[in-house]
Amino acid sequence: MRTLIFPVCNTDISRLITELHDPTLKKRRSAALHLGKSGNLSAVLPLVAALSDIHPIVRCEIAQALGRLGDPSAVAGLIVCLDDPNVDVRASAIAALGKIKDRDAVDPLIGCLCDREIIIRIGAAEVLGKLGDRRAIEPLKNLGHDPFSDVRDAAAAALRKLRLRSR
Repeated sequence: MRTLIFPVCNTDISRLITELHDPTLKKRRSAALHLGKSGNLSAVLPLVAALSDIHPIVRCEIAQALGRLGDPSAVAGLIVCLDDPNVDVRASAIAALGKIKDRDAVDPLIGCLCDREIIIRIGAAEVLGKLGDRRAIEPLKNLGHDPFSDVRDAAAAALRKLRLRSR
């Protein structure tokens, strides 16, 4: 079933933007969720600014919201999240970059192929396959030696996608 997204009126956006800085974790997380669902691109810059939130759950929700909004102006902020100490934040940023599909993320995503976490290597490989940039070919080939078969499989699938695009 497909969910319809209706734009939120400007007063709601203003309230939600204010709630991104509320002392209550639940309100900050809810504000990020609703801003992402709003479809209102004026929420992008306040969301990017809030990516520095102290709590990783809020940072994850913000990254997901930015992915839903799909605006390339969020890419730089999401790239910064690729170095977050929390694996869930890094994974959310990778997923968001995959939805935005901006090639400025290729080199930072290639860097994620060396992450210590399997889920990050898999996610980066999958997104690099979607982006279709040839710069990812050699780094993805190097994952053919990863000790985990899921990582090797993700890299192989991404390479197949890249090869299909280059035909």
